[in-house]
Amino acid sequence: MRAVPTVRLSLIAVALALGACGTLIGRPDTPPPPAVRTTYVLHRDIVFSPPDWPQQLRADIYQPDGAHALPAVLVIYGGGWHSGDRTQLTPIAMRLAKRGYVAVATSYRLAPAYHFPAQLRDLQLAVRWMRANAAQYNIDPARIGAWGYSAGAHLAALLGGISPGDALFESGTRIAAVVGGGTPTDLRKPDKGTQVLRLIGGTAAQMPDAYRDASPVSHVDAGDPPVFLYEGGADELVTPDHATDYKALLDRAGVPNELMVLRGRGHLMAFLTDGPAVDEALRFLDRHLRDGR
Repeated sequence: MRAVPTVRLSLIAVALALGACGTLIGRPDTPPPPAVRTTYVLHRDIVFSPPDWPQQLRADIYQPDGAHALPAVLVIYGGGWHSGDRTQLTPIAMRLAKRGYVAVATSYRLAPAYHFPAQLRDLQLAVRWMRANAAQYNIDPARIGAWGYSAGAHLAALLGGISPGDALFESGTRIAAVVGGGTPTDLRKPDKGTQVLRLIGGTAAQMPDAYRDASPVSHVDAGDPPVFLYEGGADELVTPDHATDYKALLDRAGVPNELMVLRGRGHLMAFLTDGPAVDEALRFLDRHLRDGR
């Protein structure tokens, strides 16, 4: 949930030395369709917000080659909802594009200047914009997913879970798959800093309804899209019970889901050494956004 700092190469080397061991729970036996390999073009700094939006919002669009409609993924950065930018998950956006997904790396308004649900509204706007401009960027509007890390994963999970009838729902914003790394799923759990306080604008005691509404665990039902979660097994910032509690609710609702726990990783280390999880998440997306198409 906090900003991922710049890290020395020596620290990355130590992280890699921990190995690529992880435990994956919930993967189905059915293999995904064969992976696609392609090149892409990058459209930078595309304004997707209307002139009257509270803040101008931009996206970088990684568009695979070809003229047919492709699945797309909204890529959402972390940073405790108060920092970061859309370049944070560039390696993931590039891998998505090379695999045949239109990757849309988005910006959104930050706290504390803007409190929740401003961040969610920005991402809902981005999904509507992707559908409205589907022909220009070769997006299949029926096959849009979201991928985020940390605060971005929280927002991706909300996009997936908020459904018609919910006060936070907006028409045209439903997505077909969610990938979240280090996902804060219940904002009522103890916060290691002041990130959640900045996002909501008050304490849980002062604003219990807001904390509930901003928690993905409050929006789980049988109509949710499939979810892939990955989590550092030693994460002390977003503790693993965020993922396991959320998975239990998804299981109970009958929502297809997978969870990969990266053993020995903290929040930052899971971000830096998430290669095995990214590989599995790509296969998950292939299975749910490309199968049968």
